Amino acid sequence: MLRVLTLASLFPDASRPTFGLFVERQTLGLAARADVAVEVVAPLGLPPWPLNRHPHYRGRATLPARESRNGLTVHRPRFPLIPGIGARFHPAAIARVLCPLLTRIRQDFPFDVIDAQFFFPDGPAAARLAHHFGVPFSIKARGADIHYWATRADTRPQILAAARAADGLLAVSARMKADVAALGIAADRVRVHHTGVDLDRFAPADRTAAKAALGLSGPVIATVGALIPRKGQDIVIDAMVDIADASLLLVGDGPDRRLLEARAARFGSRIRFLGNRPHTALPALLAAADVMALPSASEGLANVWIEALACGTPIVITDVGGAREVLDDDSAGRIVARTPGAIAAAITALLAAPPDKNAVRRVAERFTWQRNSATLFDHLSTLAGRH
Repeated sequence: MLRVLTLASLFPDASRPTFGLFVERQTLGLAARADVAVEVVAPLGLPPWPLNRHPHYRGRATLPARESRNGLTVHRPRFPLIPGIGARFHPAAIARVLCPLLTRIRQDFPFDVIDAQFFFPDGPAAARLAHHFGVPFSIKARGADIHYWATRADTRPQILAAARAADGLLAVSARMKADVAALGIAADRVRVHHTGVDLDRFAPADRTAAKAALGLSGPVIATVGALIPRKGQDIVIDAMVDIADASLLLVGDGPDRRLLEARAARFGSRIRFLGNRPHTALPALLAAADVMALPSASEGLANVWIEALACGTPIVITDVGGAREVLDDDSAGRIVARTPGAIAAAITALLAAPPDKNAVRRVAERFTWQRNSATLFDHLSTLAGRH
C-alpha cells in the first residue's frame, strides 16, 4: 500500500466549489486505486482580525478543520497571511502550521511520500516538511506557479531551492517541462504528467438541442475561465465585432467582471456573463458551443481545452503551454496570435467549415484520468521505493 499525503494550496471547498477542481479530480483518481491510500492537506490562508471578516475570506474562515469530501479525508489548517505583501512568507507559515498537524496524522497515516501540487507555495513548504519527517517529496509545475511566482525576486529562490531538493518533479506539459528546465533545473529530472478528462461526462450532444436548452440559436462561442487579464476574455469580446450574428457565453467570475461587462455592453444580448457554474453544468455548455475560445497569455495545459474537445467542440487558443501537444494540426481547432483579428478569423473559419465532432473528440481521447493516475502512481511509488 502506497500512502500519499497530497499538499494542495488550491483545492475545492464548500465556499469555492470550483477552486482547484482539477487537483481534486487527479487526487480522486489516485485514491481510487486499491494499492493507494491518500489524505489531503489543503492549507487556508487567513489574515488577522478584522480583515478575516472581509467577504473574500469569510467563507473559508467557517470551513471545518477536517472533513470527508467525495471519500477523501481533507485537512484544512489555517495559516496567517498579510494580503498583498506577504506571499514570500507563506511557505514557512504553512510548514510551521503543518508540522504539528502532520505529526498527529502520521500516528494513524504514516505517509510514504508528499505530493505537492504546485511549485508555490506548496513546493517550498513540502521541502521543509519532507526534510522534517524524513520522507521523499514531489512537486508539480502547472502554470502560474512557474510563469508568475518563479519570475519574482522574492519567491524565485525558494522555488529553485525546493526544485533542487525534490526527489521528483512533474510538469503538466512538455512546454512546461522546458520552462522548468529554463530555471536551471536539469530537464531529465522533470516528468511530463498530462491532465485528464472524464470522457463519459464530457461528450458530444445534439448541438441544436443543447443551444435550445440555453435559449440560444445560431452560432455560439464560449470562453471558460476566471475573469482576469491573463485569460484574455477582453480579446474575445473585441473579436465579436467581426463575427456576425454569433452569441458569446462567458463562464467564470473574477475581478475583471465589471470592466468586461462595460466592454461588452455595445453588443447587447449577444454577450452573456454566466458567472461561475458548477463543473457538472460545463458539459452541456461546451456541447452547445460551436467554438470554445481562450486566448490566454500563459497556461500549463488547460483542462477546459480538453473538456471542450471531448464534447466535439473545436478550440481557438494561443501558443502557450501545451497548446501544440493538444493541437498538432487544424483538425480540432486553431492556434493563433493573441489579437482580436486573429481570434475572429479563426472562429469564422471554424463556423464556415465545422470539423467533424468525432474527429475533434478523438484528440481528447489521449488525455484520460486513467492514464493520469497510472503515471502519477508510477512516479510516486518509485520515489517512495528508492528513498
